[in-house]
Amino acid sequence: MTILKTENLTKIYGSGDNAVHALQNVNLAIENGEFAAVVGTSGSGKSTLLHMLGGLDKPTSGKVFVDGKDISSLKDEPLTIFRRRKIGFIFQAYNLVPVLNLYENIVLPLELDGRKIDKDFVAQITDTLGLSKRLNALPNQLSGGQQQRVAIARALASAPAIILADEPTGNLDSKTSQDVLSLLKVSCKKFSQTMVMITHNEEIAQTADRIIHIEDGHVITKD
Repeated sequence: MTILKTENLTKIYGSGDNAVHALQNVNLAIENGEFAAVVGTSGSGKSTLLHMLGGLDKPTSGKVFVDGKDISSLKDEPLTIFRRRKIGFIFQAYNLVPVLNLYENIVLPLELDGRKIDKDFVAQITDTLGLSKRLNALPNQLSGGQQQRVAIARALASAPAIILADEPTGNLDSKTSQDVLSLLKVSCKKFSQTMVMITHNEEIAQTADRIIHIEDGHVITKD
């Protein structure tokens, strides 16, 4: 089953001689449960693609479907609600709230959405990610690798249809990077979640089920 699809997705910044064609007629399909890596150099369009897939930016033309819903046609408020319920984000910068402890950070999206917290499910996630004994700690009491695990737990906790990860190991050393990637794979398989990861690192991309190369706004391989 296709969980994420784009149709002729195009994004142009600026106009005339100053126009930048960040994405050009991108057609992609990601299957349910798949772990796909999007690889490209700086300026290739991979981060723009991630923002489009997650509804963080609007396409110039074309469509994005998440779990059968055309999110490119949604107005701001329904898009925000849909994104919160269906899409989990893992950013390089972690984006944790410094005054909240780990548990509060993990369940924050659920609370913002007024949803009941499945404590057993959250406990499974935090146990899988090795966070169970640190849930009362504040983000500044953790290492970078631990903070990234919290960001992963937060993305998983709302049981989204898809998880989008933007260079999730970019700020981590090689050993911690491998640990985090392994946990991501284990977590996604265990909790039946789909992930698209943006990276410039071919070695990291090799851990994915499929590698999608992007160059100058064009998808050039989808193997």
